[in-house]
Amino acid sequence: MRIGYFQFTPKRLDIEGNIRRINERIDGVKADVLVFPELFLTGYLFTDKTELARFAQKAGEGKIFDAMLSWAKKINGMVIGGFPEIDGDKIYNSSMAVMPDGSYKLYRKLHLFNREKLIFTPGNLKAEPFEFRGAKFGLMICFDWIFPEISRTLALKGAQILVYSSNLMLPLCQRALFARAVENRTFVILSNRGGSETVGELSLSFTGKSIIYAPDGTILCNSEDDRDEIKIVEVNPDDALDKNVTERNDIFRDRRTQFYEL
Repeated sequence: MRIGYFQFTPKRLDIEGNIRRINERIDGVKADVLVFPELFLTGYLFTDKTELARFAQKAGEGKIFDAMLSWAKKINGMVIGGFPEIDGDKIYNSSMAVMPDGSYKLYRKLHLFNREKLIFTPGNLKAEPFEFRGAKFGLMICFDWIFPEISRTLALKGAQILVYSSNLMLPLCQRALFARAVENRTFVILSNRGGSETVGELSLSFTGKSIIYAPDGTILCNSEDDRDEIKIVEVNPDDALDKNVTERNDIFRDRRTQFYEL
């Protein structure tokens, strides 16, 4: 299976322009899975809920979904990326996995970071893996990395490839995902953005350095900086079914759940 990321820095509040820029880069790309960052077509900073609502879209509808579906068909694979999802009077920081046949899976960010709490509603969907081309995937977004419960839950439910669409700002996140890969013996795809955004007096910088880990923590590919970049690697998802650290240690069978909650 060919899995990869498209590290992309969007222009804030320019969905159409960002779509055009990706269209220019995606021709000729072939992958079973291509992962984009969090909020990759709108940008990250919004002045308030009113501005956010102007760019939020329903899952499975609108310009963002249409673009993702067109790319899924073009690469003949699944495209995953983050977007602001409106559902009734609530707006979620969501991730959508769009398949070439137009079907999709949805995840809503469970752990909101800093001022996201001022404009987004916390996610309300349970962590559930889904299957695509014989492999099981689990979706997460950015700050979810610091809560090992969610990746462990997905792994216990059979996820072989953990997918993080991110707008990371803290410098240690990429290294921390090494632990998520090793402690669950799963593949990890981190698609992060780079660049910076400014709204009023608030300015944020993003770290780039997207990365893909193997279940043993080996770095399969990574970006050294924050430039726009596509990287794809060939993997065998079944490698994540082997939970043995030694011949006597299976990380799931060795769990002594009578002494802890998860």
